[in-house]
Amino acid sequence: MLIARRADTRARADFATWKMMAKLNGASALPAEAQEFLVSYKNLLARMSEGEATEATIGAIYKAYYAEMGGAGTPPDVRTRPPEPAADNVTAFRRPPPKPTKTASFTAAFGGAQKRPLPVALIFVCLVVVYVGIRLYWR
Repeated sequence: MLIARRADTRARADFATWKMMAKLNGASALPAEAQEFLVSYKNLLARMSEGEATEATIGAIYKAYYAEMGGAGTPPDVRTRPPEPAADNVTAFRRPPPKPTKTASFTAAFGGAQKRPLPVALIFVCLVVVYVGIRLYWR
């Protein structure tokens, strides 16, 4: 039963991937086995509904995977609940909520006024004064 579950899970995942690649015009990059299953899926779509064609194709893939994984005999039925629709179940992207900003200083955390950064010109003037002071000290 473990092999059957693994084969079924792999068959469903692979079929969904192959179907999406076919929608994105990337079916030529798939292996030959996958392309054969997609062709049989398209043939089944002409004769039955999309859900039935999907389940029939997944069933064929499942049987192939079950035999490949070492299962003996007829593969057991692992789907006890009704099959889920294989429609495009893509969830819309939602932006995460913005993170709260952290306080910039200790005094701002306790309600004090936040310190303003020094302007670049004032920093430059201070550096010039320090440089001139050092040069005068060494003479």
